Amino acid sequence: MRNYEVLVVTQPDLEEAAVTDVNTKIEGWISEAGGKVEKTDNWGKRRLAYEINKQREGIYILYKFTMPPAFATELERRLRFLETVIRHMVTIEA
Repeated sequence: MRNYEVLVVTQPDLEEAAVTDVNTKIEGWISEAGGKVEKTDNWGKRRLAYEINKQREGIYILYKFTMPPAFATELERRLRFLETVIRHMVTIEA
């Protein structure tokens, strides 16, 4: 098991229920792979450094968790296909 962080930027116009749905999906995928979410930190709506898909803002959510290294590529693939996510970055904690 390795320690990971994922920073997810979602569409800025999502309602609270939709953000909760994104959280549930991501945490479910991690748990399904045998991992454990240690912390979820919702940073709220922030201005993006540059425009992405005609959006100037996004809702930032940071996840800290442990999971098997083999699932990292699968998690990235699933995040790519989640329509409400406009950017994501998976990193290994040192």
